Amino acid sequence: MGHLIRGAGRDIYRIGVLAGMRDLSVRDRAAFLPGADALVVADVHAGRDEASSVQFPLGERDDLVDRLDALLAHFAPETVVFAGDLFHRFDGVGRPAREGLRELVSTCRRTDARPVLVGGNHDTTLSAASDETVHDAYALRDGTVVCHGHEEPSIQGDRYVVGHLHPTIEIEGHTRPCFLWGPEAYAGADVLVLPAFNRLAPGVDVNGVYNPDVSSPLVRDIDAFRPIVYDPDSHETLRFPPLSKLRRLL
Repeated sequence: MGHLIRGAGRDIYRIGVLAGMRDLSVRDRAAFLPGADALVVADVHAGRDEASSVQFPLGERDDLVDRLDALLAHFAPETVVFAGDLFHRFDGVGRPAREGLRELVSTCRRTDARPVLVGGNHDTTLSAASDETVHDAYALRDGTVVCHGHEEPSIQGDRYVVGHLHPTIEIEGHTRPCFLWGPEAYAGADVLVLPAFNRLAPGVDVNGVYNPDVSSPLVRDIDAFRPIVYDPDSHETLRFPPLSKLRRLL
């Protein structure tokens, strides 16, 4: 991805590990926490495909399952936490969305990974549509709390991993999904915001997002958050300065 920011100068990002992220890896819109042996994905939005006004299938289910399967093969986690908005529609869940969620859960179990469902603001029918227990927030054994991020977490943690915002970043005309890392951003604890796992879900360009636009109580000062981009071509993890500084460099 280095060529995408050549004009802005390679010195605006670094590949080294940020303090507070030494025990955390990111890859293909997901985060792996070795201390908890847990993979976290957010904003699956099963049913986004069927909600689209198109006359041909968009391949959502195969894409989600194939990419989750690749992450499971790479990290071999003990637990997979789905951090909210597993379904796309608020008002009801069609059969394709239910089947898509069941297949994701089955994909976890085929590799002996334990699936954990955390509800999001889209998941008003999740408990009725799934046999799995649905959590408001979920505490991992390393002190990390996973929640969706649309409301205050019901559990206190040493670190929070959330979704909800669908962050993307544009650099020199190229838009990429990004993570947002906020040191001590919520109640003195670090916060990691994940991009939407569903590639059909619209992203929110953080270049133009300011505090009044943010709809998560865990992201109170978005200017202090650092974008992180995983480059699937080079497998590099690119870590950028806080948004307050980065906007002036782009």
